[in-house]
Amino acid sequence: MQAPIVNTQQKAAVAKGVKAIGKKKDEEEGLDTAEGDEWMQGKTLVKPPDQLDLTEAELNEEITRVLTANNPNAPQNVVRYSFKEGCYKPIVFVDQMAIHFELEGNLVHKESDEGRRLTAKQAEVDEGGGDERPDNVAIKAAKREQKLTNQFNFNERASQTLNNPPRDISCQTEPPPRANFSATANQWEIYDFYVEELQRREKSKEKHEGQLLNKEDDKSKKKIIQAETQNDDISQLDKAVKIIERMVNQNIFDDVAQDFMYFDDASDEFRGEKGTLLPLWTFQYDKAKSLSVTALCWNHKYNDLFAVGLGSHEFTQQGGGMVLFYTLKNPNYPEFIFNTASGVMCVDIHEHLSYLVAVGLYDGCVAVYNLKKKTDQPIYNSRASTGKHTSAVMQVKWQKDDLDSNHNFISVSADGRVVSWTLVKHELVFTDIIKLPVIDTIPDDLKDVIPTVGTSLDFHKQKDYSFLVGTEHGKIHKGSKYYSSKFLETYDAHFMTVTRVRWNPFHPDVFISCGWDWMVKIWDQTMKSPVFTFELKTSVTDVAWAPYSSTVFAAVTTDGKVHVFDLSINKYEALCQQKVVSKKTKLLHIEFNPVHPIIVVGDDRGHVTSLKLSPNLRKKPKEKKGQEMPKGPEVEIAKMEQLLSSLR
Repeated sequence: MQAPIVNTQQKAAVAKGVKAIGKKKDEEEGLDTAEGDEWMQGKTLVKPPDQLDLTEAELNEEITRVLTANNPNAPQNVVRYSFKEGCYKPIVFVDQMAIHFELEGNLVHKESDEGRRLTAKQAEVDEGGGDERPDNVAIKAAKREQKLTNQFNFNERASQTLNNPPRDISCQTEPPPRANFSATANQWEIYDFYVEELQRREKSKEKHEGQLLNKEDDKSKKKIIQAETQNDDISQLDKAVKIIERMVNQNIFDDVAQDFMYFDDASDEFRGEKGTLLPLWTFQYDKAKSLSVTALCWNHKYNDLFAVGLGSHEFTQQGGGMVLFYTLKNPNYPEFIFNTASGVMCVDIHEHLSYLVAVGLYDGCVAVYNLKKKTDQPIYNSRASTGKHTSAVMQVKWQKDDLDSNHNFISVSADGRVVSWTLVKHELVFTDIIKLPVIDTIPDDLKDVIPTVGTSLDFHKQKDYSFLVGTEHGKIHKGSKYYSSKFLETYDAHFMTVTRVRWNPFHPDVFISCGWDWMVKIWDQTMKSPVFTFELKTSVTDVAWAPYSSTVFAAVTTDGKVHVFDLSINKYEALCQQKVVSKKTKLLHIEFNPVHPIIVVGDDRGHVTSLKLSPNLRKKPKEKKGQEMPKGPEVEIAKMEQLLSSLR
């Protein structure tokens, strides 16, 4: 498109002629064209001082410019993929339109689908009210005229992809062998078969009895033989019945199992730091209603299996005891039941050999049970001739095998002795490690008669030779298996009985204790005074560290409450204080599951309750985008060390 440009003199002449014609027209029409009115006069052009002066030849020169619609900023190297040719090709015609102003509005084109719908709707409204006006009639007549569509405005785009060629894969196997069998069964044949089967079983039992009696003629072996003889027929159905029982229980407690696996309390987002405990299963055994839960211990290999010790701490309520093994797959009935002549006071399961269970009794005996044996009698039992304790055994702990690869464990008793027990062949061999010192307030002539009662025992997680012992007088002694003459350190921990002492599973210098004086205290073994002290307003019966964090622990009290703390979030109060049992029921023990976010608590009525921790009680550091948070014990040690450094 070309547009010639005229010079300045021609423009001035044209403007003068137009003005004269306009003035003459105004005079003919009778208009006042007086030049005295300033507002009617045209504006005077003022020449800028810096304007370029041109000669007459330069002014008369004709300059031609060609204006095009091409966009100088449009890209010239745009390529698009061609589905037809299967490659990228440059675009010849580039869109040259440039939008300088754009305004979004609510106008709808009347020829569009939406415009037609709105027009039809407005027509219906107009038809519904009053007489029609002439202009409405004209509008409706125009609407009735059907507009012919542009049959040449038709676009179509299509693409075709390659289809994968079908493949057939076939194989042929050899048919299984077949055989035809037929027989006639009657009562006589069935009877003869049963007689032959009974004779075969009797011969195998006699052979088995002869092998055991030839090795050693012992009463315990005879009892084993009698028990195996009685239970031989039932044992064949034992596995099938157990599987069916678990299936039935999983159907009954399906809602609880779903909560255990998937439920997380969403209301924690509105509680801030606080959390809750969700009750899951309650484990109870009818024959143990009169007993109290005296010990809890999880199996390290099978994370759904835990042991419960049942007995009594009261001298006037002593009788028999029990060791029960429950699984989360069957909360109705124990997996294993062991009856004891005296009340059970403590239980510990071997970390690597999960079928070995050490048990301490109220009468001073220690026993070892084997879950693989089909009997409720212990495979090892201490006697008076083999160093039996003279008072209740308060704690037992398995140790690493000795140099001769013999299994061994250590016990502490109310008689003040810390004893190591070694499993050698068919007997327990004892070795006295150390004796608890007598307090100074007892007269010298009674120090040999009144021993210091040991109430709790725990071994260091990294240094397996270092241990802590809590006493009835409120003191905590730190000792070593290699020094039997005296303790390395003594802490004046509580004013009353120390009910539990435990090393931190991560930090090598930190341990926790609780007692009847309402206190929970956290200690640094390098300091004589506690670094944290919490008062729970009633007697604290047990405390336990969480296996997933160095700063999380939980305690139970005699008022039936569970207290959960996280020192990294709040150093002054618990994140959760929740009553989980009925009134007048005392909680005695607590244990964290090593893998799942649940705890089990035992009370003085023989019941064990499982509880799930809400998300606020098991918080982990949030991972930033593009950064992986460090994990492992080093992180937990650093977290606890940061708390200790601020207090030191």
